[in-house]
Amino acid sequence: MSDVKEKENELNIEEKFEEINELIKKLDDKDISLEESFSLYKEGLLKLKECTDIVDGIEKQLIILQEEDKNV
Repeated sequence: MSDVKEKENELNIEEKFEEINELIKKLDDKDISLEESFSLYKEGLLKLKECTDIVDGIEKQLIILQEEDKNV
């Protein structure tokens, strides 16, 4: 994976975590409706899955690099 792609993923994951934190703040509001809280919760889960997918992709690249290093 190139340095540019890694930095792009890092920014994306950091941005997504910030968005998740904002969603959590909204969910902490006592005046939020049940319908809105479900919508925010669902949005948060989707963003968290995106983060997990990014981390999984990076882990797979690391495994590949480790295997290549063992074969050298």
